[in-house]
Amino acid sequence: MTMTALDRLRYIAVAALCAAALPAFGDALPSWNDGEAKSRIVEFVDAVTDPRNERFVPAKRRIAVFDNDGTLWSEQPYYFQFRFAMDRLAERAARDPSILDSDVLRAAARGDLEGALADGEHGLLEIVAASHSGMDVDTFQTRARAWLDTAEHPSTGRRYPEMVYQPMLELLRYLRDEGFRTYIVSGGGVDFIRAFAEDVYGIPPYQVIGSIGRASYELVDGEPAIMKDPGIFFVDDKAGKPLAILGHVGLRPIFAAGNSDGDFEMLEWTTAGEGARFGLLVHHTDADREWAYDRGSEVGRLERGLDEGPGRGWLIVDMKRDWARIYPYDP
Repeated sequence: MTMTALDRLRYIAVAALCAAALPAFGDALPSWNDGEAKSRIVEFVDAVTDPRNERFVPAKRRIAVFDNDGTLWSEQPYYFQFRFAMDRLAERAARDPSILDSDVLRAAARGDLEGALADGEHGLLEIVAASHSGMDVDTFQTRARAWLDTAEHPSTGRRYPEMVYQPMLELLRYLRDEGFRTYIVSGGGVDFIRAFAEDVYGIPPYQVIGSIGRASYELVDGEPAIMKDPGIFFVDDKAGKPLAILGHVGLRPIFAAGNSDGDFEMLEWTTAGEGARFGLLVHHTDADREWAYDRGSEVGRLERGLDEGPGRGWLIVDMKRDWARIYPYDP
């Protein structure tokens, strides 16, 4: 039986985790270099899971939330879902060129990234509407999984699910082993992330929070279906993230991880609560193994978090210094 990319990733990630752990038995974070970042995470988890510790938190309140793009997998030179939208648009246009009724859509269909981004957020929404709408959610997720199994990143040549961060996979597993419930809270589309989150991160669809497009309930050939319609219902970014977490989870998390200023309010709200709290920002500093970017980046800009995060007690993870490996396939 042929293994899909998602199957292969699960196998490699588990094998890499086990192999890396052998020299340091009992090390829950073998792909994290010894140092302040790793120590602070372990100290926090030890404290909130020890009933004798004054910072103890009952398991039912151990909620951890993670951004996706740039926090759990790479996001350069574009958000991966945007590449999926461009590819889907090109497929649809090959069957019906009339859908390309704007310069932005024509640029996206021919793979012109600069042209596709020329109209900013309005253009992005236009591309998503033209590529994602007009199908039911089940069909959309089937196509998303098929794309993830074959599409390759233009710089690395890797399939996109292979570009998840091994240290963050370990952190997710470590927290769950210690009684945490882990959630994804992403500005990306919720239906897209739910297509792969359980296979890749071990996070089930009902623990994925994301941006929501407009939808409608219809009978299609006599069968009930949720159809994806043009337009955006809710954007899960910036101040929207705390609102979405409270509406979906009903509790304030005690652990939040992100990588950009789009995650600032999520970390701010999380760490403002009473008792033990932890905020983490992944700082992309490794131009050799991944990318180095922060203040000037159009994707994953990190400015306010760098300026204010340390004073708020947030951990700034330096990817180059703190991570022994980046991806599961790395040596």
